Amino acid sequence: MKPRIPSGRAVVVIGGGISGLATAALLAAEGHRVTVLEKQGTVGGRAYSWEQDGFRFDAGPSWYLMPEVIDHFFRLLGTSAEEQLDLVKLDPGYRLLSEGYPEPVDVPAERRRVVELFERLEPGAGARLEQYLDSAADTYTMAVRRFLYSTFESLTSLLTPDVLGRLPRLGRLLLEPLHSYARRYVTDPRLQQILEYPAVFLGTSPFTAPSIYHLMSHLDLDDGVLYPMGGFARLVEAVERLAREAGVTITTDAEVLEIETASTSSRRRPAAVRGVHYRTGNGAEHRAAADVVVSAADLHHTETALLPRNLQTYPERYWNRSTAGPSALLLYLGVRGELPQLQHHTLLFTEDWEENFRAIFGRTPFIPTPASMYVCKPSATDPAVAPEGHENVFVLVPIPADPSLGGSGGERIERVADAVIGQLSEWAGIPDLAERILLRRSYGPADFERDYHSWKGTSLGPAHTLQQSAFFRAGNISRKVQGLYYAGGSTIPGIGIPMCLISAELVIKRLRRDTSTGPLPVPLRPGRVRENTVA
Repeated sequence: MKPRIPSGRAVVVIGGGISGLATAALLAAEGHRVTVLEKQGTVGGRAYSWEQDGFRFDAGPSWYLMPEVIDHFFRLLGTSAEEQLDLVKLDPGYRLLSEGYPEPVDVPAERRRVVELFERLEPGAGARLEQYLDSAADTYTMAVRRFLYSTFESLTSLLTPDVLGRLPRLGRLLLEPLHSYARRYVTDPRLQQILEYPAVFLGTSPFTAPSIYHLMSHLDLDDGVLYPMGGFARLVEAVERLAREAGVTITTDAEVLEIETASTSSRRRPAAVRGVHYRTGNGAEHRAAADVVVSAADLHHTETALLPRNLQTYPERYWNRSTAGPSALLLYLGVRGELPQLQHHTLLFTEDWEENFRAIFGRTPFIPTPASMYVCKPSATDPAVAPEGHENVFVLVPIPADPSLGGSGGERIERVADAVIGQLSEWAGIPDLAERILLRRSYGPADFERDYHSWKGTSLGPAHTLQQSAFFRAGNISRKVQGLYYAGGSTIPGIGIPMCLISAELVIKRLRRDTSTGPLPVPLRPGRVRENTVA
């Protein structure tokens, strides 16, 4: 058994988003003295919430997928998702409005009914969907067992019979785009879009995402879509509460300016963290000593702005050859009266699917018109998020990652917002939508860059292309600075709340020098180390 890392060290976590809070909670449960420094006035990062005139909005994440991952995180801390959250299953899971088709398609909550839907829209597609979902479930199980919870510190841990036996198939899934893979199963454009749209959750396009990500269809078509009553703010509140109960100190309005280091005698890592230099909201500057620093902030900002060039594992040249995920135009709308035309989740997809993605990810990107978009109406399920008789509507339009497009209040962003509201009004059959909007707020690429130091103003992080997935994605440890670790959507395993929670667990694995590939045993036991296993 490898030696344990002594507990009780001073740790600073940069960023109080979901990954920063989760990392802090686990580290405190391990016995470390943890301080979180958050740039904004509230915690939550992209998952924060805001309220005005009786409308309460989740600022970002709104799809509750991979519930077993979220529950596992809570179980590490001795509780459960059931104890912390009031979860309801949405039925239908979501509605699809496709350009050129007058009738909406509602995707139900049970696999059997989804199969029936596919068969009704395309005879023969039901049986093919069964095969597709069986493959998606098998691939997802493999991902959880061997890839998502791996730090990739030791690639020999992946040399297991179940991985080696699947290598030919995994190779094909890695090399074939999701777009062409899905279209071998269905020909109806609406069904193709249902199987391909999860690529957007990964910050990429189905035309470039490897088909191994067809595993995402297992999450919404097999498992269904859940919603935490009260919104995703309840998830953030639960993680924050558990962190504080474990002894974490959380300081908001505290922007880290520099990760401080000192030289060491090690050739491999010539420097070691000594703490951070940060500035509080009143302009005062402070220093916090630390034996360990975990940055849950944007990785590009962490590496290129908080470290000197000679200590950057991922310098600017790394980012120059990397692919950013999309940015987004976000609209928060408080609407008078009810909107039965919209479900809790509604997806609007353009007919020219490929051109829409080319506009966002192509060599000369532009904002597509019309645009594919996602609309969330949580008031369909949760009466607490809007005044009685009114609707809470959140709109997300993927657009190029380019801060020059502007942000809230900017002429260009507001002009696009007007067009988006008009498109939603027309496609969903709500002719008086614009007249009924009581509250309107927009958010764009420049806002993501300002508030989160987001690389290129992306709303998600680096795209999940083949070259930026699994062990090809940025790792969670500095190769130049001892004691510096990374968490969040910029690093392994990737984008989304479940991935961010896993990234927190991977920091614990690094500190323990645990090279196993599966989730840690629950509940978390301080200092426990597992041998590298190949079974």
